[in-house]
Amino acid sequence: MKVFSVLEGRSPIILAQPHGGTHVPDSIRDQLNDTGKALADTDWHINRLYDGLLNDVTVVQSHVHRYVIDANRDPEDVSLYPGQNTTSLCPLTDFDGNPIYKTGREPSEDEIKQRCNTYHRPYHNALADQIERLKQIHGSVILYDCHSIRSTIPFLFDGTLPDFNIGTFNGHSCNPEIEAIVKSICSQVSDYTYVVNGRFKGGWTTRHYGQPDQNIHAIQMELAQSTYMLETAPWHYVPTKAKQTRRHLKIILKKLCCLANSLNGKGREKRLYQ
Repeated sequence: MKVFSVLEGRSPIILAQPHGGTHVPDSIRDQLNDTGKALADTDWHINRLYDGLLNDVTVVQSHVHRYVIDANRDPEDVSLYPGQNTTSLCPLTDFDGNPIYKTGREPSEDEIKQRCNTYHRPYHNALADQIERLKQIHGSVILYDCHSIRSTIPFLFDGTLPDFNIGTFNGHSCNPEIEAIVKSICSQVSDYTYVVNGRFKGGWTTRHYGQPDQNIHAIQMELAQSTYMLETAPWHYVPTKAKQTRRHLKIILKKLCCLANSLNGKGREKRLYQ
């Protein structure tokens, strides 16, 4: 089983998809209880949702489930949201706060380190390689971190989550124009709600790679799953809903691709991509 896959493109946009995978090695699956084996906290269909929205885009996709190791968490397991309920590098509960391991079968510190080396590190090595490759071509890169989550999870947040949750680590992970463009598009979409740096401000991927002064920009889009799928098992993709959401996501990605051509102020990457 491949830990991750990379689809290499030539545009200055990278789509990172750390939570769409459902693979759980048999040895780890045996440690999980029935709640854990249900894999409810998956970014279901995220690859399908973004497929074909932008020509020649690079996609880095993890195939391993977040219950094995969360590829969007700090490998040192430092909390992204101190003081708030969240899940860890190697989650022990689901998003509702329920244990996912059989009693006494939780991973040890050594096992967590092993999982990090086997699954977390290779994914991020691949992501870093793609960032460097495209930066050499274009001079600037936009890493767009693709996520989705159930719209109602009382353990994590109050009420109903907005449809589009834009995270830029409070403006630190990207050029202000990037945040402004995405916000502008989302604000003009009727029948959809949005928020910027609300409950989700960007995970470790966004915070770690976003270095605007180095022409590496990162932004997270956390979609409410109600915008494209059924939020209860069996988690079906709903094509009629997805079609509308895909239309708006396509506009966002195309606008970001155009913007990336001018972010370093040299025009070098625009000439190369043309």
